[in-house]
Amino acid sequence: MDTSPTSLFDSYEQDFQQIVSSIRDKLEGDAKGDVAEQRKAALRRVEMELDEADEMVSQMEIEIQGIPQSLRPSYQSRIRSAKADLQRYKKQSKDLHAQAARSDLLSRPGMGGLPSSDDPYGPSSDRTRLLAGTALLEDGSRRLMDSQRVALETEEQETRSLERIRPSAVPQARSRG
Repeated sequence: MDTSPTSLFDSYEQDFQQIVSSIRDKLEGDAKGDVAEQRKAALRRVEMELDEADEMVSQMEIEIQGIPQSLRPSYQSRIRSAKADLQRYKKQSKDLHAQAARSDLLSRPGMGGLPSSDDPYGPSSDRTRLLAGTALLEDGSRRLMDSQRVALETEEQETRSLERIRPSAVPQARSRG
């Protein structure tokens, strides 16, 4: 394998081009999809690939140091081109991240879009959550009162049963003693 600075540079540039191609495919495909989870996963993969592409550019900059002065200008223009591509895809990724975040904030679960006039507070408003919590507390209080009522009724029945049993149990105890 040729380990000259130009061949290493070319190898890094080829790797960079493959990564950029993958990034472009993701940004134009899954990252613009309608399914939020798919879009988020694609954007996370794009971020990792952008970091990898950034590393390839750094390696290219290191390798250019060993390239003879007579060849450097053409390699420097290739690095500038790679950096410009990288910056363009970073910006596109950032824009898609912002768009996804905005979409998540504005969408309603299962519905998408802004709250309707039938539910102006939206499903996750403080008012809606407070009303749901109040209803839950009222239901719990009602069930607790029902449980207390059943416990008191059971206690009364036990007391009556013991009163019926006690008169017949006392003479039997005296006859044994």
